[in-house]
Amino acid sequence: MSRPARPGPWPPAASSQPQPQPQTQHQPLSWAKRTAFKNAPISTSVQISTPNTTPTPPPPDLESGPTTNAALALPPPPTNAIASASGTQHTSVKRSNGGANGASKDRNPSAGQRQRDSSAPLPRLRDREVVQEDHDELPQRHPHVVTYSLRDSPGLVPIVYYGLQHYLSILGSLILIPLVIVPAMGGSYEDRAAVVSTVLLVSGVTTLLHTLLGTRLPLVQGPSFVYLAPALALINSPEFQALNQNNFKHIMKELQGALIIAAAFQAIIGYTGVMALLLRLISPIVVSSTIAALGLSFFSYGFTQVGACLEIGILQILLVFIFSLYLRKIKLFGYRVFLIYAVPLGLGITWAIAFVLTETGVYSYKGCDANIPASNNVSEYCRKHVTRMKHCRANTSHALRDAPWFRFPYPLQWGTPVFNWKMALVMCLVSIIASVDSVGCYHASSLLVAERPPTAGVVSRGIGMEGITSLLAGLWGTGVGSSTLTENVHTIAVTKMGSRRAVQFGAVLLILISLIGKVGGFIASIPDVMVAALLCFMWAMLAALGLSNLRYSSNGSSRNSIVVGLALFFSLSVPAYFQQYGLNPNSNVSVPSYFLPYIVASHGPFHTPYAGVNYVLNTLLSFNMVIAFVIAFVLDNTVPGSRQERGAYVWSKSEAARREPAVVKDYQLPFNISRFFGCVKWVGL
Repeated sequence: MSRPARPGPWPPAASSQPQPQPQTQHQPLSWAKRTAFKNAPISTSVQISTPNTTPTPPPPDLESGPTTNAALALPPPPTNAIASASGTQHTSVKRSNGGANGASKDRNPSAGQRQRDSSAPLPRLRDREVVQEDHDELPQRHPHVVTYSLRDSPGLVPIVYYGLQHYLSILGSLILIPLVIVPAMGGSYEDRAAVVSTVLLVSGVTTLLHTLLGTRLPLVQGPSFVYLAPALALINSPEFQALNQNNFKHIMKELQGALIIAAAFQAIIGYTGVMALLLRLISPIVVSSTIAALGLSFFSYGFTQVGACLEIGILQILLVFIFSLYLRKIKLFGYRVFLIYAVPLGLGITWAIAFVLTETGVYSYKGCDANIPASNNVSEYCRKHVTRMKHCRANTSHALRDAPWFRFPYPLQWGTPVFNWKMALVMCLVSIIASVDSVGCYHASSLLVAERPPTAGVVSRGIGMEGITSLLAGLWGTGVGSSTLTENVHTIAVTKMGSRRAVQFGAVLLILISLIGKVGGFIASIPDVMVAALLCFMWAMLAALGLSNLRYSSNGSSRNSIVVGLALFFSLSVPAYFQQYGLNPNSNVSVPSYFLPYIVASHGPFHTPYAGVNYVLNTLLSFNMVIAFVIAFVLDNTVPGSRQERGAYVWSKSEAARREPAVVKDYQLPFNISRFFGCVKWVGL
């Protein structure tokens, strides 16, 4: 064995002859050149150390402007990946170099070529995930963009601040759904206040359960927009149109029965490991199409309600737009206050202006009562202005006078649930859509706050726990099922707070606030037009967050573009056919125009001898999210395409995750509860 030559002076003299390169049996890996590895032979008997010559870049700021690929690059692969690549398996070498059998295209690159290769950016996450999949390793850790990651404990004062901040930033998602469905059920102001308090309590309890016994990611659980469309369809069912008294309690009990059965179904597919099998068929193409269609499906409700009081509704929309877009980079005390609190700031300012206009008599018309329907008013003057009085006035007298100081929401507070198989079947199928939404949230949030993505077992455990939380929502009577709020991902990326303890503290605080009856009464007094204006923004953001999942797939793929385009188009066109079928434009319908898409059960195209089958088919196929999910799911799993092109989610392997202590600490159940899951390993780590 020849002795290594001693290093000579650098740079060498101009007259020195270039030394011939020794021939080696193994060619250098392409990633070695990009990560400052020397162009040396790779041998299984030589220990190669990773040079630490490049300082670690700071976490990229997602709101500060364009970010280069190098800023989002992954760290160099571990040394054990180098050793595994030197054996007979050359899959990663083939993918990196592009040459036959892993050989480099240029055996003797020039000095300029080597310099260009060494400065090339690291491969992106999805490229490295494909390589790691061949070696059964964990997916590479994504560089954190948060200040505090999953297991960080920033201290008591920061936990209080960040806990409040996290829940205030998603305030709209927590309180708006009760303000939509309760008036549709014929509920009074007291019913609205009671449901709002119930939602706050259930959201706090279910968030604690999910962060302790679910995926353990810092994800807030709450009323899901996925369940809003089926709830409105059930509310507008033909059998409820003839009710004159106790509409609210009767319909709520029907909703509770359907939600309880659907929650049990979701818990079964989670805890039996069925969801772990379905993960192989769920890709970002399916998730993005489904969630985008969900956000776009409520367009008939949004501005239709805003038009009832244009000056207040448009002011609300403009303020949220200005805060979240034009002022998003302005910092106060080191925080992007306008971006983080765009919804509560816009709501507070608009509410204050509406309150001042109400108290000064702008919306008061002599001799007119807003509580009397326009059709019962004899005066033409009152019929003209009663709509503005009802939608523009900000009356908080109910909250200050009628709402109790203390109210404890309890299970079955509306009565014994009523179980109807056709409504329960609709909710069961919709719970699958909610699970698909949650899968996308699990993956996106884990890349921001955790060491690695969760395993398939952890995902199944999270879906099973969401079934339990929806069961609690059905027992308490929130009107809709509980699920992971899609806005969590945006909130974590903007606030840069991924601490599990901060979210748990906010959940405890939410439970305490729900016991104060005045809070629920105050929220229930938000004018309907302001609710609709906020929903316009929330649903638009929901559609945008759904489409953002496409960043995990190949952006330039015509296959993906066609699949998503077809899913979105038919998700709007097919439900429109069902909603317009057999509906006479000149008929006097008893429901408002913005609820017409949810009365399909009474006039849909399916007319079999079985009324229950007609109800289920006409109702399901009128939901935009169902059509988008079915088309995207079928096309994405039948049209040929590689996993890299599809952007298939890469989850951590259970065996590899158990060998890494950081991953175990992220996802393992606390208090050694995992021992109770010894017989159901498919929902463990």
